[in-house]
Amino acid sequence: MGSFSIWHWLIVLLIVMLVFGTKKLRNIGSDLGGAVRGFKQGMKDGEKADEQSAENVPPQQVTGQTIEAEVKEKSKS
Repeated sequence: MGSFSIWHWLIVLLIVMLVFGTKKLRNIGSDLGGAVRGFKQGMKDGEKADEQSAENVPPQQVTGQTIEAEVKEKSKS
């Protein structure tokens, strides 16, 4: 009762094929595959853009100087 046998899954697959048809299932599969490919390409493009922007940013210079300042209260107007 806890798990299904291969025959249960084959019957479910047969019912799904009868309801949707093989052409509709094939179109859904190709659309899903195209979406996954587009997502992967977008991730690669994003990584390349991050690398290029990191190369164009000059490193910050640390001079070792301390700037002292005094914080005054905000005046109420």
